[in-house]
Amino acid sequence: MMMFKQVSQTYKRPRLFWFVASIVLFFAALQSAQAQSGLEIVITEGQDTSRPIAIVPFQFRGEGESPYDFAEIVAADLRRSGRFGPVSRNQLPGTPGKDADIEDYAAWGRLGVEAMLVGEVSRLSDGRYQVTYELIDPLRGQITGGSAQALVDGRLIDSNDHIIEGRSSVVSEPQFRQYSHRISDVVYEALTGERGAFLTRIAYIYVDFDAENPYHLMVSDYDGYNERVLLRSPEPLMSPTWSPDGNKLAYVSFENGRPEIFMQDIYTTSREKLTSFPGINGSPAWSPDGRRMAMVLSKDGAPNIYVMDIESRRLEQITDHWRIDTEPSWTPDGQSLTFTSERGGRAQVYRVDLNSKQIRRVTFEGEANLGGVVTPDGNGLVVVHRANGRFHIGRQDFPSGNLQVLTETSLDESPSVAPNGSMIIYSTTHRDKQVLALVSMDGRFRARLPSREGEVKAPAWSPFL
Repeated sequence: MMMFKQVSQTYKRPRLFWFVASIVLFFAALQSAQAQSGLEIVITEGQDTSRPIAIVPFQFRGEGESPYDFAEIVAADLRRSGRFGPVSRNQLPGTPGKDADIEDYAAWGRLGVEAMLVGEVSRLSDGRYQVTYELIDPLRGQITGGSAQALVDGRLIDSNDHIIEGRSSVVSEPQFRQYSHRISDVVYEALTGERGAFLTRIAYIYVDFDAENPYHLMVSDYDGYNERVLLRSPEPLMSPTWSPDGNKLAYVSFENGRPEIFMQDIYTTSREKLTSFPGINGSPAWSPDGRRMAMVLSKDGAPNIYVMDIESRRLEQITDHWRIDTEPSWTPDGQSLTFTSERGGRAQVYRVDLNSKQIRRVTFEGEANLGGVVTPDGNGLVVVHRANGRFHIGRQDFPSGNLQVLTETSLDESPSVAPNGSMIIYSTTHRDKQVLALVSMDGRFRARLPSREGEVKAPAWSPFL
């Protein structure tokens, strides 16, 4: 944890400089992943404040059993958002497949739910399935009796304004889970006004020290399903970061005996080396337009922030200080970077304007603040906040500077924010193992994503997909 102190000492021991400095680029003894890491979200706090909602099992209009439980996935998504508390199925007064099947809106209203999701699944002749669903306001349905008259262009017509959202799509079996997440996104946005982030992915590092190649770069759905191994390595991997289009990852690898930055396509798995300078090559961060990469290099002495034009490989040095500058993060407009530096005495987060190169300090509370990540709306900064010797995830507002500590877990690090700004995924310690954890941006909802085997760290949440 003595990140900057350790790096400073390496100037007295040059042979260790690149090794120690690279490893301490954000608590970096890196971890990794294996195909069977089996992440699973375990909710630990926050359901008491959630909004009740009814997710009704979709009706299968065909012979035999339904091919998939879409409602189960949607209910799990909405529960994990921290915003909603789906009513248990044994409390539902019925299982209608569409609005027209609802005979008694009052029975649903008595549940206290603000909305109910119903749906139908039908098998088509080509083997695919028609999935239709409706999001219904039962209170409004109770008032209007399921139908109302509205005046449109001087004529009275039937208006189903109690139906908040209704959609239908044709999907194949391999798309069932993905489409379930899509339904969750639609419901979430309809009820909150914010875009859902269930159809997203996470990248992370998994480590199994008993394996021949213990370090794995992994990609999975946001909830840990559909895991894929992108890279296996006998040496540490660290700092994965997504391209804005969600097609590539950049990361640091020690596979050649030194830290180097690579860029890899997650679909073709083809990759290329971006940097291999003497000393540190670390903390890659893609610009919002995908054309540039911020990074930390020590090729000219102390670790400083650089920006590379990815196409031309042209480098621009952004900071120039004898102390360590590290952990760059882009602001949403692409005009500034935040970074961690000890230039003021202790590790704090600073902000640099890329045009003027003007630098100002943005964090002041506590003993230290590290690993700053600007929220997608640009109105806040998520940090690792140290106070009383403990490291927790915090959120600082712009421009007030007010900081709220969000977590109570142990040795928290490596925060990454969901693209809609609702949740933070980070690395922490649970039962002497490195695991991933979730916390809502207001701190009220918390969950863990432990692995069945090994340890997981360095999470990175994808952009919208």
